[in-house]
Amino acid sequence: MKKYKRVISILVSIFLIWFVIHTLIITIDGLNDDLGKSDVVVVLGNKIEPNGTPSVRLQGRLNKAIELYEKGYFDYIIVSGGFGKEGYSEAIVMKEYLLEKGISSDCIMVDEEGNDTYSTAKNTKKIMDQRGFHTVTVISQFYHITRTRLAFHKAGLDDVYTVHSTSYEARDIYSLIREFPAYYKYLMI
Repeated sequence: MKKYKRVISILVSIFLIWFVIHTLIITIDGLNDDLGKSDVVVVLGNKIEPNGTPSVRLQGRLNKAIELYEKGYFDYIIVSGGFGKEGYSEAIVMKEYLLEKGISSDCIMVDEEGNDTYSTAKNTKKIMDQRGFHTVTVISQFYHITRTRLAFHKAGLDDVYTVHSTSYEARDIYSLIREFPAYYKYLMI
C-alpha cells in the first residue's frame, strides 16, 4: 500500500509540474505578440451582454483590431462567433461595434458559424482561399493564443500572426487553467 501511495504521489507531482510549466509557456507566448502585416485579421468572438453589446473582453479584442487596422497592419477584418445563450449572433454584434467605431462595411467579413476556435480556423481558411489571402492575424485573450495558433495551423494556415487583447479580468485565471486540457484536446484533432 505504501508503494502505491508513493507512485501516486510521484505521478501527481509530475502532473502538477507539467501543468505549471505548460501554463507558464501559454502565458509567456500569449503576452508576446507576433505582429506583422497580414492580409486579414480574425477577431474571435466572446460573450455578448444581455443588452446586446459586446462584453468588456470582446470590446478589448475589437478595440485592438481597430487600433491595428488604423496603423495599416491589415485591410480586412473577419469577425467570428456563433449564437450565444444571450440570443445574439456574436459576429453580427461585433460587426455593428466596428461600424459604430468608423470601420467601413466593405472591410468587414462575418463568420456566424465560428462556434469554437477550430470552427473559426476552418471558416477563416475558406474565406482566405476564396479571397486569395495568404496571411492572417488572430486576436484573442493572451491565454487563448497558443491554442488558437495550433487550431489555425491544423486548419492549413501557416502564416499566422497573433496579438492579444489588453483587456484582463479575474476570470482569466479560470480560463488559463481551462486552456491546459483544451490545448491537448486540439492537439489530438
